[in-house]
Amino acid sequence: MGTGIGSAYRVPTLQDVLDARNVVRRYLAPTPLLHSPNVNEHLGFDAYLKCENLQPINAFKIRGGLYLMSRLAPEERERGVVTASTGNHGQSIAYAARLFGVRAVVYAPDGANPDKVAAMRRLGAEVVLTGRDFDEARLAAEERAERDGLRYIHSANEPDLIAGFGTYALEMIEAVPDLDTVIVPVGAGGGVCGTAIVMKAVNPAIQVIGVQSEEMPVVYRAWRERRLLELDGGMTFAEGLATRVAFELPLRIMWDLVDDMRLVSEEALRTAIVHLIKTAHLLAEGAGAAAFAAAEQMREELAGRKVGLIVSGGNITLDTLRWALAMAGS
Repeated sequence: MGTGIGSAYRVPTLQDVLDARNVVRRYLAPTPLLHSPNVNEHLGFDAYLKCENLQPINAFKIRGGLYLMSRLAPEERERGVVTASTGNHGQSIAYAARLFGVRAVVYAPDGANPDKVAAMRRLGAEVVLTGRDFDEARLAAEERAERDGLRYIHSANEPDLIAGFGTYALEMIEAVPDLDTVIVPVGAGGGVCGTAIVMKAVNPAIQVIGVQSEEMPVVYRAWRERRLLELDGGMTFAEGLATRVAFELPLRIMWDLVDDMRLVSEEALRTAIVHLIKTAHLLAEGAGAAAFAAAEQMREELAGRKVGLIVSGGNITLDTLRWALAMAGS
């Protein structure tokens, strides 16, 4: 059974996202919304790429980290924070903690993306590598919080993170008020929740679609079966999509507001990385290319629509990029 006590958490509203924007805009400029003739021709519909890969940490998670850190009580800032991450969430917490003068500890799995680990350390976080995957690292982080009295930051069951993530959706809908559909990569689900909160408040007819990897489909399955689930295993090169546990707060929001969930193959993710470079000259990691991969898969369904695609992150290692490009040439 997935962890988290959803009833203990307040579901964020559009007002929470507006409040988050008042904080986020002090530190971050709006990211570009790319409307490219090349991309539109490739996909066969009107696509708008939200370039969260161009954030200071090259991922959308920075928005949630900044807002959550701004909301900590003085005693929580004094004690310090601990979290678990495959990399982008950890970078967001490290970045925001440095900005607000807070000690940060990040637990990551042994095989974590080395570039992301180096970035977290460069930002001043103590990084502890442990466990075979994110969920084992998460359990170790929870134990550390209990032992040392640190403020534990859950990567999913945190309303302030979700409100912060929603700020990119505000930027999108203000730029293109007549969007029909938005497609969002899903790890634990915070990004798609923030997106859905904004889009459904502004226009309930906007379709919000989440995307997961076929190899780690726990949120996809939990959303469809309307129950919390935990997988025994699974592996995807797209570490931002790699969770075995579905958490209650994001699922509660998704059950209420998300219209559909899709799965994409590892091959589709790899191909989308290459096609984003080729058509948009954008560099995305595996998770960051997931919405584009789903869009390629859904060409016929999306014909004639205005579609927002979240390029959620660009922290791809050189080795993974070489592999993706080599496979494209084989």
